[in-house]
Amino acid sequence: MPIEKGKLLDMYRTMVRIRMFEDRVSKEYAAGSIDGIVHLYLGEEAIATGACACLRRDDYIVSTHRGHGHVIAKGGDTSKAMAEIFGKKTGYCKGKGGSMHIADLEIGMLGANGIVGAGIPIATGAAIAARLRHTDQVAVSFFGDGAVNTSRFHEGINMGASFKLPVVYIIENNLFMVSTRTTDVTGVAELSSRASAYGIPGVAVDGNDVVAVYQAVSEAVARARKGDGPTLIDCKTYRWHGHMEGDPQTYKPKEEVEAWMKKDPLPRYERYLFDAGILSEAEASSVKREALEEIERAVKFAKDSPYPSPEEVTQDVFAQEMA
Repeated sequence: MPIEKGKLLDMYRTMVRIRMFEDRVSKEYAAGSIDGIVHLYLGEEAIATGACACLRRDDYIVSTHRGHGHVIAKGGDTSKAMAEIFGKKTGYCKGKGGSMHIADLEIGMLGANGIVGAGIPIATGAAIAARLRHTDQVAVSFFGDGAVNTSRFHEGINMGASFKLPVVYIIENNLFMVSTRTTDVTGVAELSSRASAYGIPGVAVDGNDVVAVYQAVSEAVARARKGDGPTLIDCKTYRWHGHMEGDPQTYKPKEEVEAWMKKDPLPRYERYLFDAGILSEAEASSVKREALEEIERAVKFAKDSPYPSPEEVTQDVFAQEMA
């Protein structure tokens, strides 16, 4: 089914916004403006963009430690996201979550998660809640290739498949589990083939092609909304930076990095829109200028915002006391 022009242009804007947001976070981190750890989404923008473009505002997503792109693609506020990364009180989680724990329940963003694969059962739980409330909401779980070898992957997807829950499982397959190549520790060549163990469809897609991602996730979302259960989608991509900022990436062959950089999803999509007569060079420049201005405002907002006070350290924090 053809994708309407407005949707195609919206996806371009989203990809540009994510790219500029992450570029700026990288620069601010290098300058020492950001404490803690950040994991960037550079090179993977097409996945969050294509997937979230298939969803309604009241649908759910569950993110990962590499989650800035997800919250932006779902419609999040870049100023609040930037302030959270800076640890400021005006951030999404009042500066207490930081880069790996951004959440926005108003747009169905149930949170990023620093534990590998932990979002899979959370998304499955959100799908159960939608089923119990008799809504037609869908939950999407984003997770990396490292998560497919965790118990959370099996338990979450097995439950989703067993009850035919309205959930879509998306592997952001960037080839590395921190510094370990996924193929070195995984017994199957195609991660999507694991879907057969649960009796659900498994789809492999070019994760650097936003149109291909959109089409695959659209079919999966429609299937889930109808009550036909989950789909496992393996989006093949590559992270440009290390596992986290500061990672020297000595485990990546230079030739491999250069080859994947040539598959940059943003100019690739830009050329697609140019060739289709949907976007002009002047319009592309305007989109980039607006995105740059937005990110400049976000950084200013973050830097001008106060840190939480020491007296707030126990507020909005939940913990279980151990006997």
